[in-house]
Amino acid sequence: MSEDNDDDWFVEHIFSSPFFLSKPKHIAAAVSGGSDSMALLSYTLLWAEGRDIQVSAVTVDHGLRDGSAAEAETVAAYCAKRGIAHKTLRWDGWDGTGNLQASARDARYALMAEFAKQTGIDTIALGHTEDDQAETFVMRLARKSGVDGLASMKGRFRKSGVDWVRPLLLRSRAKLRAHLERNNISWVDDPSNEDARFERVHARKVIAELGALNIDNGILSAVSHNMASAKDALKHYTLAEARTHAVTESGDLLLPRFEPMPHEISRQLSVNALQWIGRNPYGPRNRAIDDMDYHLSTSGAHTLAGCHITQTERHTRYTREFNAVRDLVGPTKAVWDGRWRLGGPHAPGLEIRALGEDGLAQCPDWRGTGLPRISLLASPAVWRGEALVAAPHAGLENGWVVKLWQPFVQFLLDGL
Repeated sequence: MSEDNDDDWFVEHIFSSPFFLSKPKHIAAAVSGGSDSMALLSYTLLWAEGRDIQVSAVTVDHGLRDGSAAEAETVAAYCAKRGIAHKTLRWDGWDGTGNLQASARDARYALMAEFAKQTGIDTIALGHTEDDQAETFVMRLARKSGVDGLASMKGRFRKSGVDWVRPLLLRSRAKLRAHLERNNISWVDDPSNEDARFERVHARKVIAELGALNIDNGILSAVSHNMASAKDALKHYTLAEARTHAVTESGDLLLPRFEPMPHEISRQLSVNALQWIGRNPYGPRNRAIDDMDYHLSTSGAHTLAGCHITQTERHTRYTREFNAVRDLVGPTKAVWDGRWRLGGPHAPGLEIRALGEDGLAQCPDWRGTGLPRISLLASPAVWRGEALVAAPHAGLENGWVVKLWQPFVQFLLDGL
């Protein structure tokens, strides 16, 4: 197959696969100026040709190193020359604490999603490649990740009201650069790709060493795709067990202790319970789950991932940890803690806060609800300043009702 025919075959059979079920009307390629993203833009244009699809490009300049602004300008100039709509988004939100790469990644998604919603873009294409897949696999292998962590990235997902696709996951960086060279498209090499401070750089060097065993990016990427198939199967049976055995009680989740099910399915239920209640994008690592199980077996209680977990003879109860929401304040018409929607006589000056000890003391009938004290402390309540107006979970309704924004089973379905 000639190189040009290989490009045509890749566009029609591989690049297009994330769009089989839903074709975008307006897609934006996330372009940094590196070879992966420049190839992403080129292939996106090839794929969109003749399909009545508008193509744009968006660049996020984190401003974290010298030259980033110039790289964004290079992308802008390239797009202007070819008549491609382009926008540079700038981020200056890092406060110098926490994980820089994670903060920059979250900022990229948030900035691009907001820009997409403002401009009518329904889909954003990301330039993750076979090489990225292999490097991620090795990094997670070093952390002793299970099936979830070792599974390949999703080719398509929805986040912040926008569809995201990764159409290059089965294409190597070498082939992408060959495509760029054939089409006289230049790119910028990011110096951070050689910065030994970053874990991904070490992973890349490890993979190079594995070449002596005939293990390369393609093989590691294929294994990660196999893991993704296993992950899908686990999620299917986790959902089935949740529908049968999981009980929701005023936002708490009760899981049976002694129902016969494979250990991994039980672990999946625990991880998803912690994510659903704690509003965490990622589940705790296996070691943290093992520690939780140990403390539950010895003391009957544990806190993890913003949740308080208790154990009885029959159930394990997952509830929101009060300390995780004690300072969380929001308007009564908003979704509080990412979980709760309140209905009632909304009025200026009212706000939602956790009930806490002060609020619980003002609910004389709270014991009649049958809910544990620890659960009620983190429950949503309506306040006017320091005066408690309503606490529906604690028996003080005053015309207010509270509903879950997303039931547990729906949370599991959305993650499939």
